[in-house]
Amino acid sequence: MKLYAGIDLHSNNSYIVVIDENDKILFQKRVANDLPTILSSLDSFKEQLVGVVIESTYNWYWLADGLQLAGYKIHLANTNAISQYNGLKHTDDKSDARWLAHLLKLGILAEGYIYPKEERGLRELLRKRMSLVKEQTRCILMTQGLLSRYVNCFVNSYHLLRGDLTQEVLREKIADKNVRQTITSQLVLLKHIRLEVNEHEKSIKTQLKKDALFLLLKSIPGVGDILAMTIRLETGEISRFSKAGKYSSYCRCIESKRISNGKKKSENNRRNGNAYLGWAFIEAANFAIRTCEPIKQYYQRKQAKTKRVIALKAIANKLARASYFIQRDNVEFDMKKAFG
Repeated sequence: MKLYAGIDLHSNNSYIVVIDENDKILFQKRVANDLPTILSSLDSFKEQLVGVVIESTYNWYWLADGLQLAGYKIHLANTNAISQYNGLKHTDDKSDARWLAHLLKLGILAEGYIYPKEERGLRELLRKRMSLVKEQTRCILMTQGLLSRYVNCFVNSYHLLRGDLTQEVLREKIADKNVRQTITSQLVLLKHIRLEVNEHEKSIKTQLKKDALFLLLKSIPGVGDILAMTIRLETGEISRFSKAGKYSSYCRCIESKRISNGKKKSENNRRNGNAYLGWAFIEAANFAIRTCEPIKQYYQRKQAKTKRVIALKAIANKLARASYFIQRDNVEFDMKKAFG
């Protein structure tokens, strides 16, 4: 008899349910988040288990890896695409785990992507670099804002990063010691962030796989080493996207809206998709506008008709769609096809 298991995963415990083909519960238990304990709970059903469904929460890596290593067929449930029957009066961890197993039995489980274990570490390093760059930008903007408010002075980001705003310059420009101390703390933080960003970039570049696909991604205007690796690692297997529009939506480059009878009624979940890919293609769009004349002209035409952010998003969308075909077909970026 075929069996199906569902695991409702939490921060410190998991609720396991095993059902048969008739939806009869054969096993149900809450256990601590300890891999040997979970393996022991499933061991007597292993030979008959068709698969084990794990809820896609923030901490699923260790459990999925451990179960796969033990020989179980793992399915990652896409929680954003799964909802229980709204008429239920009471739900709990047991019903959630049973529902996951039930969906697997019916063959209608909405699944998430299980990212290859070997590449997760480098992806985490890229993500950390991105968060540091954002923090660096916040420090620069705060320092520029303080200087603008108190002394009507603008110092560009290049000079701030280079350390040109010394204590002597601050004493000369700003009389208020509290404002000087505030700016000094921002400059100290900025210096350390910059050092960390440089260290991350050195480490990343030593691990870059400069193969054919990496070089093809770099043919996209505005995409360099870091963005090419970000796009590649955050995308995973391109075959999981059936068409360019779905990939672009995953990259958060498509407007979120719900239309009925030709009119916009509301917005859908704008957070669906990959925030890191969304950032990567916006960064690429900003660089492309400055370095690629055809894209700059397209941007200017768009900006004349709409808001700047919408024009920028339109370019990011085109770059994301181009990236899809580059990864799927192993071809170089084609300016005529993308912006013709």
